[in-house]
Amino acid sequence: MMSNSHVISGVDVLLAGHGPNLKDERLGLILHPASVTSDLTLSADALVRRGFSLKSLFGPQHGARGEKQDNMIESDHYTDRALGVRVHSLYGDVRKPTADMLDGLDAVLFDLQDVGVRVYTFVWTMALAMEACAEAGVRFIVLDRPNPIGGVVREGPVLRQGYESFVGLHPIPLRHGLTSGELARWLVRVRGIDVDLTVVPCMGWRRWMHWDDTGLPWVMPSPNLPTLSSCEAYPGMVLFEGTLVSEGRGTTRPFEMIGAPWLDPQALLQTVLGSLGEGVMLRPCHFEPTFQKHMNEVCGGVQLHVTDRD
Repeated sequence: MMSNSHVISGVDVLLAGHGPNLKDERLGLILHPASVTSDLTLSADALVRRGFSLKSLFGPQHGARGEKQDNMIESDHYTDRALGVRVHSLYGDVRKPTADMLDGLDAVLFDLQDVGVRVYTFVWTMALAMEACAEAGVRFIVLDRPNPIGGVVREGPVLRQGYESFVGLHPIPLRHGLTSGELARWLVRVRGIDVDLTVVPCMGWRRWMHWDDTGLPWVMPSPNLPTLSSCEAYPGMVLFEGTLVSEGRGTTRPFEMIGAPWLDPQALLQTVLGSLGEGVMLRPCHFEPTFQKHMNEVCGGVQLHVTDRD
């Protein structure tokens, strides 16, 4: 059942009968906790209730249930008891669906909420699944969702050839401004993934929209992006993951704070103020992560406050 949201996500469009006819298809579904309808029903449950034949599920990084809190923790395969189907981990012993996983499927549905940043792994799960489906002759269907940080701004370096990894498999900017469906079309048209692709688009989404313009409820797509504020800060603050400085994991404000035990907040603030652009403010702060870098140590640092998202 659709709400009065400004935007209707791809799964709700499909459930309303405006997408491809899949009622006689044997389906796989790539999902996580943010794979929900407008009334917060998990897409797998909603599809089964409407008579779609789900034969298997696939889980990305952090697991199909989103239970893996820490970064780069792999998940096992298991059976979903409620639905009685196998859940294949795409962040365990494999990153790409195997031929055995796709055997007997007519189509794979992709329903992950991305955040519009190259180093977020969900779009690369999509790219590898598209490759696997192309090799197996299985259709690939993206149930599109809004880009939560908007589709106007594109910024940051483009991935250079030779530096490909699971946090960047194709040359796109750090902040790419695309929805998953748009990126899937680009992967087919420009990068040559020869898969039978269908995109069920969001209805009502406009490029200028941020998540809170859509009218849709926010469900965290991964454990350390709990709020829209953390999501808005993520494109720049995620770069601190590659340093000895804490990016705020283990606090209630991940990716909104950085710090380390040896940093003086006031000195750090004075150092960076001269190069600070418009639209953000910094506040000196202290925090003590409960896990990850500098666990149980008091860190000095700064908190980022976004005052103008555009």
